[in-house]
Amino acid sequence: MNLPENFKEIIASKKGFISDMDGVIYHGSKILPGVEKFIKWLKDNDKRYLFLTNSSERSPRELSQKLQRLGLEIEEENFYTSAMATAEFLKSQCPGGSAYVIGEPGLVYALYEAGISMNDYNPDYVVIGETRSYNFEKIEKAVRLVIGGAKLIGTNPDLTGPSENGIFPACKALAAPIEIATGKSAYFIGKPNALMMRHAMKKLGTRRAETMIIGDRMDTDIIAGIQTEIDTTLVLSGVTTKEEISQFSYRPLFVLNNVGDLCV
Repeated sequence: MNLPENFKEIIASKKGFISDMDGVIYHGSKILPGVEKFIKWLKDNDKRYLFLTNSSERSPRELSQKLQRLGLEIEEENFYTSAMATAEFLKSQCPGGSAYVIGEPGLVYALYEAGISMNDYNPDYVVIGETRSYNFEKIEKAVRLVIGGAKLIGTNPDLTGPSENGIFPACKALAAPIEIATGKSAYFIGKPNALMMRHAMKKLGTRRAETMIIGDRMDTDIIAGIQTEIDTTLVLSGVTTKEEISQFSYRPLFVLNNVGDLCV
């Protein structure tokens, strides 16, 4: 990769790193090249770091345990998910409110922790996250509740997500039938929404100029960094290829093969 002469100086000056997970740290059940070197570098240099994911399925504990099974020791406090960002948003908007949830345990747990109760009768919100238990009955109930006045929330705006068997429909695709049937647009919390990035920065405890965001997608990770004025690094270990970068009207600060190339 062609890197500027001050690359090492810029990286060394960063106190905090916000990194995407799938396509950057792992793919399915496989750790990607350079990751072990990167984690060691972060710890050896006393860098603050946060693994940020648009997926709402797993809790930080589950993510920590997954990486532990893959050979990486990462504490729970180093993870931040779109489920957590969604829960914080609902808590700030409607403290003690209620929600009808279509999603996995990671989302339900985050909402409970934020004081949001589950309600399938007259909730304040209908919240959609990734799930493998999506069916017509849930869509029908969600449509009825939104028409009845519940606000429609999506944990993230991803249409698809990667898996070992190919792509799968993600949050925005699951919310689409409800949006179409009700005529109401969902408000999506996850990247590239600057709200999630501000929450992550607060949790990390660093200023924008001290922080770097690392991701594998131009349409979520990189644009999220640009919109919040955080320096960006695109790694080519996931979704966006080197050839596809020119299709976007914005560019990352750095383009690297993998996160191991950040170690200076």
